[in-house]
This record gives sequence, C-alpha cells and structure tokens, in this order.
Amino acid sequence: MSRRRSSPPARSQPAVRNAFDVRRRRGKLQRIIARHGADGLLVVHPANIYYLTGFTGEDSWLVVTRDGALLISDSRFTHQIAEETDGIEVAIAPLGVTRPAFRAQTLEQMRLARLAVESHRLSHAEHAELERSLPRTTLVPGDGWVESLRVVKDRAEIAEIERSVAVAERAYRAVQAGWTGAESESNLAAELEYRIRLLGGSGCSFPPIVAGGVRAALPHARPTEAELGRAPFILIDWGAIVGGYASDLTRVWAVDRIPPKLARVYQVVLQAQLAAIDRLAPGVTLGDVDRAARQVIESAGFGARFGHALGHGIGLEVHEAPRVGPRQKRPLKAGMVVTVEPGIYLPAWGGVRIEDDVLVTRNGHRVLSTLPKEQPDIVERLK
Repeated sequence: MSRRRSSPPARSQPAVRNAFDVRRRRGKLQRIIARHGADGLLVVHPANIYYLTGFTGEDSWLVVTRDGALLISDSRFTHQIAEETDGIEVAIAPLGVTRPAFRAQTLEQMRLARLAVESHRLSHAEHAELERSLPRTTLVPGDGWVESLRVVKDRAEIAEIERSVAVAERAYRAVQAGWTGAESESNLAAELEYRIRLLGGSGCSFPPIVAGGVRAALPHARPTEAELGRAPFILIDWGAIVGGYASDLTRVWAVDRIPPKLARVYQVVLQAQLAAIDRLAPGVTLGDVDRAARQVIESAGFGARFGHALGHGIGLEVHEAPRVGPRQKRPLKAGMVVTVEPGIYLPAWGGVRIEDDVLVTRNGHRVLSTLPKEQPDIVERLK
C-alpha cells in the first residue's frame, strides 16, 4: 500500500490550491468526532471532501481521525491531489487492486475501533461491505457532521458565492441583450450555460428553468422547444458554479409590455419577498422569515398558490441547509447564505417567482444579487 504525504507540484506547474483554510475546518470536525465518542469519520460525499481538503476529484474517500486525515484515492489523481491539497496524507491504490478492496484494506490497517460514516451517502451494498470487511470496527452514523460546519460560510466562501452571483448576472444580461424573440425555452437555457462558461464559471448550478406563459405555472418546468416570442412573459431560474460555489436567481421578463394581471401578481410576490428579506437577521428563526412572505401572499388571496418553502441555503451545493420554510425553528446566524424565492403559480395562466441570494450579517443582511426587480424586465419581441 502506498501511503504518504502529498508532495507539492513541480515549480513549472504552480499549485492551484484555493484560499480556504481546510486545516481549520478539519480541526472543527475533529472536535465533533471527539464529542461523539468516535475515533474517526469516513467522508464519502464529494462536496464534503472538497470542503475539507480542496480536492475536486472523484472516486475517493477521506478519513478524518481525531488527530489527522487520510485521503484514499488512486493513481489517476496523484498529481491533482498534490496540486489541490495542503500536503494531506494520501493512500494511493496500487495497480491491480480494486478501489473497494483497497479502501477496506486501508481502513482495516487504521485500526479504528469506532468509525462514524456518512451512511446516507453510501448504498446499502457499500455499507454492508464495510461492515463485513471491518469486523473489529463498530460503524456508527456520522451523517450531517460536515454539513453542520458548512451552514455558516467563512469570508473565502462568501467571496466565491459573490463571484458566482456576478457571473450568473452577467450571463443573464448577455442573453437578454441578444434576445430576438425567435428563441425557444431550450435555446435560452443552453445560451445561459454557454455564457456562464464563457465568463469563467464551470457550468450552471442546476439545469436552468426557462418557462414561457402558462408553463411558468410549473415551479420546476423543464425547457421545451416552445418559441418564447409567442409568450406574454417568461420566468427564468438559473445559477452559476464558480470556484465550486453556487448561485441561484429567478427573474421574470415581459415581452413587449407588462400585462395588467402580471403586474398585479408580480407586485404581490415582490412585496412578499421584500418583507421576508427585511426579516433576515441573526436570531430570527427561519420559520419567521417564511411567515413574513407567506402572510403577504395569503392576504392577497393567493395563499393556496404558494406551495413550496421560501428558500434554502446555498454554497457548495445549490440546495443545502438551512431550509427556509414553515415551522423551521432554527435561528439565523451571521454567515448563512440563503435564497429568498416566493412564488405564485396559477394554472392555465402562468406563474411569478422572484429569487435573490442573501447573506446574513452580524447586523442584519446583505442582498448579494444586484439585478433590478421593481417590475418585470421588458424585452422587445422581434418585429
């Protein structure tokens, strides 16, 4: 078995390590491990491995013990690990040994009596194989331990989310500037992803939602070949990935002019969103924020047409803790980044959703997105 410290890359190829303090993050996790009486945590979720090491590869597992960490991988990633990590200890599978067999062998040699596992990230077969191959190790659940650290973002993470928002907004403006009226929903979705990549993003944070007219009543509409120039308005929900971090925004376009009903519904949704954003501050519960928006929509008579939670956390994943929804008693903390996205969906007419990414600060909040939203954006139909 090859087990060593990852060595720095050659001087001709400078390291691409990020600015995150991964050692500090692992230190926080080690305290959680000790508090739960475990000897280590097996981390298998790629987002969590990236959070704790900076490594962006796949097919690798990380074991964080009370006094160290070991990345279990294979020779495809030897140089990448050296480039991306901070000199973490590495176990590289030798040629001819399967990944499952090597992982089991490595874990057995670590002699961990009580190993916590991200069990909900493993298949039933993988978990059963671990139990079989580690007869002297007691496996216990370690689900959510890393995610609990990810809820509150540090300065470097916030900077990456801000970059992600900026790229998403620039892509949106570029697509809007090139609007002809002849585009289909799927064309516009593809153009958004192209622009995001052109601007330095690694892609969309999720498949963009582009829905014209009546199809905007579907909160998670999939783009079709329907020509958007024929729709009176368009809902666009999109985001970028930059530096591993996601953004998530929603805006509404009106084609040629703003129909009166769209203006009415839009203003209700906007007031609901502004009321919720105004509540964002440390100590306020997530349920209270959701309630602020829901009361506005209910008072306008559309309560039954707002059927989803108000928002969610955003970071390495586009949907992560915390959940901003009804009956959520968790208090907000400075450093949380959440979406605020109320909506009203009317079958046979369409829907309106307005979404921004918002940072909770020590004194309140800061909206990270900057696109105007006082009224639907107006784009002209191709004449």
